[in-house]
Amino acid sequence: MTRVLIPTGALGLGFDRAALARGVAQRPDLIAVDGGSTDSGPHYLGTGTSKYSRGTVKAEWTALMEARAQARVPLVIGTAGTSGADAAVDWLVDITREIAAETGQRLRVAVLKSGQDGAAMAEALARGRITPLWPAPDISGELLMACTNIVALAGAEQIQAALATGADIVIAGRTTDTAIISALPLSQGCHSGGAWHGAKIGECGALATTNPSSGVILIAFDAEGFVVTPMGETACATPYTVSAHMLYENSDPYLLYEPGGHLDVTRARYVALDDRRVRVTGSEWVPSDRYTVKLEGARQAGFQTVSLALVREPRYVENIRAWCDDVRARCTEQALASVDGDFSLELRIIGADATLGPLDTGARIGSEVGVLSIVTAETEALSREVAKILNPYLLHHPLSDDEPTPTFAFPFSPAEMSRGAIYEFCLNHVLGLDDPMDAFRLSTLEIGA
Repeated sequence: MTRVLIPTGALGLGFDRAALARGVAQRPDLIAVDGGSTDSGPHYLGTGTSKYSRGTVKAEWTALMEARAQARVPLVIGTAGTSGADAAVDWLVDITREIAAETGQRLRVAVLKSGQDGAAMAEALARGRITPLWPAPDISGELLMACTNIVALAGAEQIQAALATGADIVIAGRTTDTAIISALPLSQGCHSGGAWHGAKIGECGALATTNPSSGVILIAFDAEGFVVTPMGETACATPYTVSAHMLYENSDPYLLYEPGGHLDVTRARYVALDDRRVRVTGSEWVPSDRYTVKLEGARQAGFQTVSLALVREPRYVENIRAWCDDVRARCTEQALASVDGDFSLELRIIGADATLGPLDTGARIGSEVGVLSIVTAETEALSREVAKILNPYLLHHPLSDDEPTPTFAFPFSPAEMSRGAIYEFCLNHVLGLDDPMDAFRLSTLEIGA
């Protein structure tokens, strides 16, 4: 049997320290935690920076390093620093050094990097090694070279290689959420379908329980399947909560694709062992003929300046869509006549359909709306210039030319707020490998006192 303790869905989200202590007392063989995802958009991959507070990450990582020392087992994190870019991995390595120095720990750290060189990826594309998933944008060698960061998602094999170094801590770049959990039970001969399925259930900590905020969960893997045990006092795993997690971030509730194959849970059986634990058997791992890893890439997509105006006058609120259309048209016309360069101007009505736009067919408007303007341009100076042209329209533009000039509210002065460079995801592709380690770089460090 192999026990993997997962303290939270992502480092930086918080977890129940008492539940973590109960998990350590269960004598796990590994502590595994996810470090990020693409959920928060392309900025973090584009810049190689973390979404989460450094102070929060350090405090939580300190607690997990202490738990590792107490349990005397490896601690593994995947997708370090939110995006798993090489710079984000280095960021967490630096934090680990600080903690080791402050706590007097002497540690071996395995560092697995997932970053890809744009020129090498352009060559791989030319050789037919990069193929699209659906839906995928058209790509070229030039696009790959323009990416600020490209990462490959590591699977179980790369984490197994890192663990084989005898490391106390593994800090990995971009990985699949499941790889850091499935790697050890797979290497120790546990049921392969159960290893991947249990890893999927445990990827977000206690999300697959009745109390997701408790964070900590223990997955016990064996030769036939796995058992889910929440560590939070009030958290329970039920066949419903466990089986439902296959729907989380997954287009097919029965199939999950990973490097080297896919998981099929069509014949999985979920049995409540008691009012808190669930046992799962019958999951199947289906190896693929070709080993591929998913690629994620981000590139700079221009510069943005945003402004926010607040509208409360009932007639303007009632006619806010017509007002926005007129503001956009008049400002665009003036800007095209006075600036050089490409730009776009978008007005989102907050309080109506700012989230979904035209997809929100049931949008309702209240007594007040916010009009968020977004100017995107090829340079920061141009985006700010167009935003300044827009300023008087947002502040004073009337619904008709024959009425008194209105005044709306800017909550900030200046009204224009620069977002700087913005980024966009530009890859949804897989890279074929002859050897699972071909796209990854593994090194070890001795750190601490």
